Amino acid sequence: MIGYLKGTVAGVQKNTGNRVFLTLEVNGVGYDLQISPRTIRQLPAVGETLQMFTHLQVREDQMVLYGFGSHAERELFRQLIAVSGIGTQLAIALLDTLDLNELVQAIVTSNTAILAKAPGVGKKTAERIALELRTKLAEWRKQSGVSATPAMGIKPALQEDVEMTLLAIGYSSSEVMESLSAIAQTGQLSNEDPVEDWIRQAIGWLASQ
Repeated sequence: MIGYLKGTVAGVQKNTGNRVFLTLEVNGVGYDLQISPRTIRQLPAVGETLQMFTHLQVREDQMVLYGFGSHAERELFRQLIAVSGIGTQLAIALLDTLDLNELVQAIVTSNTAILAKAPGVGKKTAERIALELRTKLAEWRKQSGVSATPAMGIKPALQEDVEMTLLAIGYSSSEVMESLSAIAQTGQLSNEDPVEDWIRQAIGWLASQ
């Protein structure tokens, strides 16, 4: 098993199936790693050093090496492909559509509308992912350090309700956390106020930025 590869970036290319491959040169050998399109934005320039965590898929007719920018991202990929009916390409699509925190949060809160935004992931597939992984990932994210940073002074249950709603209408986890922290600092709302009030205030705050 290849845990990770560390070498120099030799190039990035897309094949006819719109899959993205990073060529990483390690000790004179070029390794082609399939990565998510999102990962391209995190890559250094050609010729610079890079470490990628890897997952090797072995089939009768081919071997494919997948590359990830962090250990946590690779482990989430492995959790996804362990779900019945979720192949490597659907897992890559999910990781490309949502960032790590957003994807974990969507699964833990069973936000199937967010999961279904990924190409090829329909409602039933999203429901299966949430059903099989929400309990595992709730525990896993505590250990992995990828859970969303709690907004100051906000109860976790309230934060999850607000985040689930705002993620569904297109905001990112970081935007939600920033808005909740800003609202909490004003003291206008408390943990006892209705979640609808928090949602309304958060949307208003985000719209003003």
